[in-house]
Amino acid sequence: MQQFTIPQFIDVEDKIIGPITIRQFVILLVALMASVISYKLSDFVLFLTLTLFFFIFGGVLAFLKINGRPFHYFILNVVQTLKKPKLRIWNNKLGRKEKEMEEKETAAKQTAKFEKKPIYPKSKLAELSLVVDTGGVYQGGDDNIT
Repeated sequence: MQQFTIPQFIDVEDKIIGPITIRQFVILLVALMASVISYKLSDFVLFLTLTLFFFIFGGVLAFLKINGRPFHYFILNVVQTLKKPKLRIWNNKLGRKEKEMEEKETAAKQTAKFEKKPIYPKSKLAELSLVVDTGGVYQGGDDNIT
């Protein structure tokens, strides 16, 4: 039997610069670019405030893990949870389409006619039993036993 190697640690990201992965590098690069844009467009105090905010937010997105998952997955899960209703109520009323399907099924059952299957005579069953018991040596006679 041929053996195959099973890939392991498939959720580990590739490191590019020391311990920094591609995703972390891109997030920090975006924070740096936002900081440069704030330097060009605002005064020095606002620039320092925005730079501090960008790098804290970028660092949290890049390096923080909650339950072993990256922070952006946590944010996505929070958004999905907030979009869903907090209370689920079972509605047992059938919709219009379900009622139509149910009516069609009951109509089809009422119109279907059952046919009786023919009952084979005992002699045929006995003959088949004899063929099985003899291992196929007995092939059956020419006489019709009823």
